Amino acid sequence: MTLLLYQTDSYLKEFSAEITGVDNSMRAVTLNQTAFYPGGGGQPCDFGSLTVEGVTYPVTQVKKHGTEILHILGGEAPLPAVGTLATGQLDWDRRYALMRTHTALHILCGCVFRDYGALVTGGNMDPLQGRMDFEFETLRAELVGEIEAAVNREVSAAREVRVNILPREVAFQIPDLIRTKINLLPEDIREVRTVEIVGLDLQADGGTHVRNTAEVGQIRVTDYKSKGAINKRIYIEIL
Repeated sequence: MTLLLYQTDSYLKEFSAEITGVDNSMRAVTLNQTAFYPGGGGQPCDFGSLTVEGVTYPVTQVKKHGTEILHILGGEAPLPAVGTLATGQLDWDRRYALMRTHTALHILCGCVFRDYGALVTGGNMDPLQGRMDFEFETLRAELVGEIEAAVNREVSAAREVRVNILPREVAFQIPDLIRTKINLLPEDIREVRTVEIVGLDLQADGGTHVRNTAEVGQIRVTDYKSKGAINKRIYIEIL
């Protein structure tokens, strides 16, 4: 099982690890621990590099494979052997942009749930831009303007962002922990990672976030669309 370093320290840019497996068909390796986020919950995977015995391999994709994390390596150098030590280096500019974006979407989710009681029906993100779908029957320009003003007030409030890992039975005693229309947490997950924007939002989440809403920067709503009778999409960008 790969130890997921990013779950407790999203700011870890470099780390050491041991290679625990090699998949030549996929040109991938597994590590005993990793700071690379494998993608999920709408957040893309991290990129970066892995240096082993003086050879630096670009990490072109990271993805979950059971309890392991596959690091797919670019280049043409022969793959390293199991048991060798490696140094991982994240593409930090990209990761930090995704952290800011992910926290921005949680601010959006928190404001919409607090002010209008609307649940999330979907979402996705790229560095410094994203979209989120909500259960709204109608969405008009005036309402979108109110939402944009509300989320930027929460950025300016400089709210602390806290991460905790709780036993499933404890986590599910928290009211409104799941903000999506459908509970996407598999039944076999015994521990639940929560992300709390203190005073605004608390929900189950596996992605990476900044430590304070002030780090997000100004949030601008760039567009909104109807995606169904009670499904409305809001697009944002981070300035």
